[in-house]
Amino acid sequence: MIKKGLRVKILSGKDKKKEGEVIEIDRSNNRAKVKDINMVKKHVKTTKEKKGGIFSKESFINISNLKLINEVTNKKDEAKK
Repeated sequence: MIKKGLRVKILSGKDKKKEGEVIEIDRSNNRAKVKDINMVKKHVKTTKEKKGGIFSKESFINISNLKLINEVTNKKDEAKK
């Protein structure tokens, strides 16, 4: 089971074979945010309080595209059911 703070490997998409740490999980939509993975550009308009511009941020990726990594042996965990 994938939880916040665990290391995962990306199985598909533009960041395939990269590894990162889970920073947020959306269980209702089966999606997770992984640090420095699936980066997108966000255009922000200038307001009185904040300066605008183009910012990079992580976007959600489907949990089925992630594989849990065992940090002790640094190998992929086998499916435990």
